[in-house]
Amino acid sequence: MTATQTDRLAPVMRSSVDVGGIRTSYLQAGAPEADEAVVFVHGNPGPSEDWRRLVSRVGILARAVAPDMPGYGESAKPDRFVYTVDGYARHLEEFLDRLGIRRVHLVLHDFGGPWGLEWLAEHPDRCASLVLINIGVMRDYPWHSLARIWRTTGLGEAFMRTTTLPALKLMLRRGNPRGLPLDAVERVYRQTRDVAGRRAVLRLYRATDLAALSEDLHRRLRGLDRPVLVVWGGRDPYVPARWAERQRETFPQARIVLLDDSGHWPMLDNPTGVERPVLAFFRDALTTDIPMS
Repeated sequence: MTATQTDRLAPVMRSSVDVGGIRTSYLQAGAPEADEAVVFVHGNPGPSEDWRRLVSRVGILARAVAPDMPGYGESAKPDRFVYTVDGYARHLEEFLDRLGIRRVHLVLHDFGGPWGLEWLAEHPDRCASLVLINIGVMRDYPWHSLARIWRTTGLGEAFMRTTTLPALKLMLRRGNPRGLPLDAVERVYRQTRDVAGRRAVLRLYRATDLAALSEDLHRRLRGLDRPVLVVWGGRDPYVPARWAERQRETFPQARIVLLDDSGHWPMLDNPTGVERPVLAFFRDALTTDIPMS
């Protein structure tokens, strides 16, 4: 593909599918029947709309899919769902099976990192490449201040219940010095105002032992022989940029791109800065013949 071709935008469609009895909404571009796809997994507070522009760009190269995971966006938020890393990894597996996706190129952000990496550790034969955006195997990572609030019973509920849109704008400005589009800020706000959405966030954070999970993922993934790209906003206050270089502890051959003036959502505050290395990475990864068992 030429640079001119990758500047084009593929049409993006929103659809939904039943996954284990849970209505799962997703964005899709490119060839809808292909069994090889670039799969974008959002984090907290997500949702898949954070990926819309990248889905459209990548859709010129390949099938591109971005689900709203349970509890987020337009997907169902049932009380019965298991809001744990394992629960989300299992849901991702069932989602991929329902869409007929066998060969996966993962793009992960925020809590999509633990979800997607847990899936990868269970199914390394199905993963052809990996892109990590402001997340990875977070060895020795201390929870950021908001996460500590969410992990505290009572305090987390009160914090979410009383968060106003102006206050949220100020908080997000700290984590994104270039600023975020207004529609992205409003998506975050809607997640905090939705009772079922709040429940999903609080259950997830309180169920996650990140230190133990990270060491387990490091042990299981450090022999992975797949192309890996790490893209990081250098001014992320939640997941500091020093963890970008530390991804080489698990993925020694990873290529690292640091966007100095971007924050926690670089695909939103600096989309062209993210798209340039990601599209170049996939022009190679999508044509590399990696044996699949």
